[in-house]
Amino acid sequence: MKICILLLSFLLLVQTSFSQTIKGEITNGIEVIPFANIYVKGNGVGTAADAYGQFTLNDVPKGKQEIVVSAIGYIKHKESFTVKAETNFYNPILEKSSYELDQVVVTGTMKESFIQASPVKVDVITQRFLEKVATTNFMEVIENINGVHKQVNCGVCGTNDIHINGMEGPYTLILIDGMPIMSSLSTVYGLNGIPTSLIKQIEVIKGPSSTLYGTEAVAGVINIITKKPTDVSLIELDVFFNSDLEKNLDFAYAPKIKNVDMLFSGNLYSMTNFIDEVGYSNEGDGFSDIPLSERLSLFSRLSIKRKSGKLLDFSAKYYNEDRNGGVKEWTTAYRGSDSVYGESIYTKRIELMGKYQFPFKENIRVDASYNYHHQDSYYGDTKYEAWQEVYFANFIWDKKIDLNHDFLAGYTHRYQSYIDSTLANVNEQKFIPGLFVQDEVKFHYKLSVLAGLRVDHHKDHGFIYSPRLNVKWRPETYTTARLNGGTGFRTVNLFTEDHAALTGSRDVIVIEKLNPEESYNINLNVNHVFTLGSTSGTIDFDFFYTYFKNKILPDYETNENQIIYANLDGVSISRGVAFNFQQNFENLLSITAGGTILDLYSIDKNGVEQEELFAPSFTGVFSISYQIEMHDASIDWAGKVYGPMNLPTYDEPFRRRENSPWFTLQHLQLNKRFNSQLSTYIGVKNILDYTQESPIIDSENPFGEDFDTAYAYGPMQGRRFVLGISFKL
Repeated sequence: MKICILLLSFLLLVQTSFSQTIKGEITNGIEVIPFANIYVKGNGVGTAADAYGQFTLNDVPKGKQEIVVSAIGYIKHKESFTVKAETNFYNPILEKSSYELDQVVVTGTMKESFIQASPVKVDVITQRFLEKVATTNFMEVIENINGVHKQVNCGVCGTNDIHINGMEGPYTLILIDGMPIMSSLSTVYGLNGIPTSLIKQIEVIKGPSSTLYGTEAVAGVINIITKKPTDVSLIELDVFFNSDLEKNLDFAYAPKIKNVDMLFSGNLYSMTNFIDEVGYSNEGDGFSDIPLSERLSLFSRLSIKRKSGKLLDFSAKYYNEDRNGGVKEWTTAYRGSDSVYGESIYTKRIELMGKYQFPFKENIRVDASYNYHHQDSYYGDTKYEAWQEVYFANFIWDKKIDLNHDFLAGYTHRYQSYIDSTLANVNEQKFIPGLFVQDEVKFHYKLSVLAGLRVDHHKDHGFIYSPRLNVKWRPETYTTARLNGGTGFRTVNLFTEDHAALTGSRDVIVIEKLNPEESYNINLNVNHVFTLGSTSGTIDFDFFYTYFKNKILPDYETNENQIIYANLDGVSISRGVAFNFQQNFENLLSITAGGTILDLYSIDKNGVEQEELFAPSFTGVFSISYQIEMHDASIDWAGKVYGPMNLPTYDEPFRRRENSPWFTLQHLQLNKRFNSQLSTYIGVKNILDYTQESPIIDSENPFGEDFDTAYAYGPMQGRRFVLGISFKL
C-alpha cells in the first residue's frame, strides 16, 4: 500500500512539474506575426501561432528554458525564459530579415502591398542587407542584386550605369520615393550621390513598367525608398576608412517633436590617393585606377502630423562632387589642357520632393518633385557643360471598390529642360503629359488579375500607348506563380546617356532622326516557400523574354574612329532564366544565392546577328551570414560571379581579348555590437584581389586618334581593408 502511495505521489509530482503553460503574442514590435513557429528547445514542446500571432505552449517544465521562435521573413529568435507560475506570459519580438515575403512594397502597383500579395514580382533589399558590406553609395549596393549589374563606362572618370537583365543603363528607370527624378543627365554621375545611409529599402522590378512610370522603364524599375524621421535614432554617426585611404562619414539627426517628425542627414566622402596598379603585369598604365573625388550629400525630411491622419511630407537633397581622373601629373591647373591628360567633372544637384494627401473621404494624393542638375566637365581638352531641370507631378486616385476590386488612376505632368552649350549645342524643352489607369480584380482567393494602360503625349512622337497585364495564381498556400506582360518605350538623349560619345577620340555620327525605342516583354515567376526541419526558406524561378523595335545601337565596327548611331532596322532580343534561393537555419546561419543566365542579341534586316556588348552570359550572387550570439556579433560573406561578356574589338597593335574571363568579387565583414549605442565593423573587400587588365586603349597617347577609355568590364580596385565605427543615441 505504501509503495502505491509513493508511486502515485511521484506521478503527481512529475505531472505537476510539466503542467506549466506559456501564453503570449508574437510581434515585430509594431504588428503581430501570424503562423510563426515556437518551441522549447530540448524537450519537444512546440506549437504554431494563430492568425493573430497568439500561441499557447502546454506541459512546459519549470525552471530556465530556451525558447526558439521562427517565421518567414524574420531572423530566428532565441531567448532564455524562466518558467515559474502555472501560467506564464511571454511576448517575443522578432527582427525582420534581409529578404522577406511580408515586406511592404509600393513600386509594383504604386500603392502599398505585401510582397506575397503583390501581383507584380518585386525584389527587396532592406536596410539590414545594406549593413552587410561597408559601402559609400547606392551604386556599390546594386552589385548584390541578382540580375542587376553595375557597368563602368569610362576607365578614367569612372562613370557608370545600371544594367537589368543585361540591358543598357538608359533602359533602367531610377525612382526616389516613387518619383523619376534620376534621368538622362543625372544618371551619369548623380547616382553616386545617393549614400546608403539615407536608404530604407530598395525595390526592384525587372521588365517594362511604362504603364505606371512612363518613359525609360523598359528593362525595369529601381525604386529607392528613403528613411523617414521615425526610422532614425535621435543621433546617428557612422565613419569608416579603408587601406586605399578612402574616407566616409554618415551622420543623421532626428529630433522628436510633438506635431512634426524631422530628419537631417548627410554624407561626406573623400578619395585623394592616386593609385595606379591596373595595367599589363600589374605595372600600371599611367592613369589613376579609380577617380579621385570629394563629395558632399545633404538630405532633409519633414513629416507633418495632421489631425486628419492624412499624409503631408517634404524632403530636400543637395549634392556636390568634384571628380577627376587621368595621369598623375594632372592638376586642376591643366583642366581643359591638350598637353597633360585629365578628365574633370564638377556636379551640382538639387532635389525637392513632396507628398500631399487631400482631406477627402476618397484617397486622393499628389506626389511632386523638382530637380536641378548642372554638370561642368572636361574630357581631356573636350568641354561638356549641361543643365537639366525636371518638374514632375503625379495626381493619383486610389479607390478600393470592394474586397475583390482595387482601382487606381492618375495624371502625370512632366516638364523637362535640357541645355547643352558645348558639344551638341542643344536647348530643348519637353512637356510630356500622361494618363494611366489600372484595375486589380480578385476572381478567386487563388487567382487575381491586374490590367493597366498608360497614354503619354510627346511633341515629336505623338501619343504612345503602354498596356500591361499581370496574373497571380496561388495553386497552394506556399506556392505563387506570376505571369507579367507589357510594353515599354524610351526616348533617347544621346550625349547624356552614352559616355563613349564624350570620352575618347571617336567622332559621333547620327545618320538619321532617332525614333523612340519600343519593347514587348513577358515574364513568368514562380515562388515557393518550403520548410526544412523547423526552419523555412524560399526559392524563385524567373523566365523572361523581351522583344525590341527601333533599338538604338552604337556601331563601333564600321569605322574604328567613329561611333555611328541609328535605329536598328531589325529586332533585338533579350531572354533568359533566373533563380534565387534563401534559407535561414536553426543555428543562426542564413544563406542566399541566385543566378541569371542571359542571351542578348540583335538581328538586322539582312539576318546578320550581333551580340550585345558588356552583357555577361551568367551572373550569380551569394550571401552567407552567421550570428555569433555569445559575443553579439555577426559574420557576413557576400559575393558575385561574372561569366564571359562580349567586348569591343580593336585593330593591331591595340588588339585585346574579345570576351572577358570568368571572375568573382567577394567581400567579408565582421560586425560587433558592444551595446545598443556603439558597434564596430572590420572587413575585406575584393578578397581575391582580382582586377581586369588596363581599360584604356593607347594610354601613352591620350590625345591621339586611337585613345579609348571604354574597355571596362571588371573591377579596377584591388583588395582593401575596411574599419568602421557606428554610434546611435
